[in-house]
Amino acid sequence: MAKNWLSITVELLGGRGQDLWPWPGRIFAVGPSHTFEDLAHAINDGFARWDRAHLSVFTLMDGQVLTDEKTGNELAGAMAGPLLRPLDFARTKVAETVRPGDEFQFEFDLGDGWMHRCTVGSEKVDPLKTLGIQPKTPLPYWGWGTIPDQYGRRWEDDDGQGRTPRRPREPHTMLTGQWPNHRQLPQLEAEELRSAAASCDAEAFLAAVSGRLIDDALQQVGQGMLMAIEQKPDDAADATFSVINRLIFRGFPGDQELADLLLARLRGVPLEGEALPVDLELLSSLLEGDPGLSSGAYVDRHTGEVYPGSLTDPAMVGEDATIDTDQDPSRWLWLEHIDSRKAWEDMAAFARQQVHNLELKERMESAIEGRGAFRAFRALLREEGLSEAWELFSADRRIGRARQLLAAEGITVTHPA
Repeated sequence: MAKNWLSITVELLGGRGQDLWPWPGRIFAVGPSHTFEDLAHAINDGFARWDRAHLSVFTLMDGQVLTDEKTGNELAGAMAGPLLRPLDFARTKVAETVRPGDEFQFEFDLGDGWMHRCTVGSEKVDPLKTLGIQPKTPLPYWGWGTIPDQYGRRWEDDDGQGRTPRRPREPHTMLTGQWPNHRQLPQLEAEELRSAAASCDAEAFLAAVSGRLIDDALQQVGQGMLMAIEQKPDDAADATFSVINRLIFRGFPGDQELADLLLARLRGVPLEGEALPVDLELLSSLLEGDPGLSSGAYVDRHTGEVYPGSLTDPAMVGEDATIDTDQDPSRWLWLEHIDSRKAWEDMAAFARQQVHNLELKERMESAIEGRGAFRAFRALLREEGLSEAWELFSADRRIGRARQLLAAEGITVTHPA
């Protein structure tokens, strides 16, 4: 399409007795068939006029006036200004009336007098190249500045007398990346997720995660995605890419390792290091459970099986149940028990996430300070109905740490066959 549309810059000079500076502006693409009435509607759209029950009047450089027919008849008998018959702006086309370089005035609401300076650009534009479409009405394609309310209202019930409403103590969830409100969206069902993963049912697994909040369980979801990729690669591909991006953005321990693994599986490239189907949930429970019951765990480098350290002691488990790690030391990877500092860091991380409720965030941060932090924190979770959410979150952190420990030993954790 040829360049046959006008480019008209419209700047708002002021109104309601107020001069604006800098002048806010919009640049409109105006087609050959568009009337001045079309342009008036477009300007009022572009400058956020919500009450249109007011007059709109254009005045050209030679004093010619364009407005609606009724108002035009009234202005024709005025005792001031040039003696010109106003034109009906519903019939008069912009492109047939003004030329590149012309200036003209647009006034909206003759009482409040919102005055606009309109300047026709020196070059015409191609709407398809400028806008990507050929609109039926004039359309702005560039703009700047703060647009004042046509009645000067700053909030819904502003009458010019009252005080500005108090700002909410907490930011709206739309400003904190927590929209929609997480408590209103379907929560991830941990048992449903684990059951589908354990039974290697890709269809059930994808149904369990679809439309659910998964960000606190990315390690668990990502591990199941490995199975889903193998069974239903087309159905799982988009969801897997989403999980990869979320893992990289979140950046918890083990997240990068899992993201790399998922990406390798999607691309079909060989995995680095030993690939073993380790039960990360079991391993993490042995590494971070009650230190009185577990001092650590062994991982069988041949099979990926996980054993508590106590299985090497015949006095504790009996001769028949004992595993002999001395016979082939290279086969067995020993991982020490992790101290409780990591669990405390998990509580602090969970508290930081409560950006949608700053009062709760502060209470959590207060609960984990000083003696009895774990007990006080769990009591607060029960009170707020967040125990299940915490279990999902903390399990994910523990699993991620276990994955990271194995990666440091050259082991990549795959999904069980």
